[in-house]
Amino acid sequence: MDAQVRVMVVDDHPMWREAVSRDLAEAGFDVVATAGDGEEAVRRARASLPQVVVLDLNLPTLPGVAACRQIVTQDPTVRVLVLSASGEHADVLEAVKSGATGYLVKSASREELIEAVSRTFHGDPVFTPGLAGLVLGEFRRLATEPAAPASPAVPQLTARETEVLRLVAKGLSYRQIADRLVLSHRTVQNHVQNTLGKLQLHNRVELVRYAIEKGLDDTL
Repeated sequence: MDAQVRVMVVDDHPMWREAVSRDLAEAGFDVVATAGDGEEAVRRARASLPQVVVLDLNLPTLPGVAACRQIVTQDPTVRVLVLSASGEHADVLEAVKSGATGYLVKSASREELIEAVSRTFHGDPVFTPGLAGLVLGEFRRLATEPAAPASPAVPQLTARETEVLRLVAKGLSYRQIADRLVLSHRTVQNHVQNTLGKLQLHNRVELVRYAIEKGLDDTL
């Protein structure tokens, strides 16, 4: 478990918010802030600088997707894991488009939540089973739409970075990629971080979309 990962929990139900915060703290995370509405979440994220935000979508004062967008805009390094009662496809896609890295429904177990926060911190896109395919499918649909003219300066990726990117486009986790390429988990993370820097992208969700737009998932 990743000790001292800074986490903020956002939910408008006090008992649920407190229970999630307690479970994460007991698991070794550093719960640096909590919030009960969207505007408060944006303010407290700015003040407490969490690395992972566990965010409900149904919030007063500012909807969860709008809060997510503002939190990610003010700190592109933060990762947002949506924890919602809704498993509606439209809600999932809207959350991802607003900058969320993952989406978990509230029926998830305590163990699933703890693992999801840890994986979110490491950059893995975490989705309730069945939702990952939905998100990938939406990215593929968007990739078929007419796009703006590409920039003439295309960053040069190494052969290994391109290989890792292909597997990212298939939806594999860092650990699965490491096993496939016989690399360490840390080495895969480094390749992904280098690729994000070269492409000027902020998170793995954006990277998946980029890879699909470039046709790197063509072996699926």
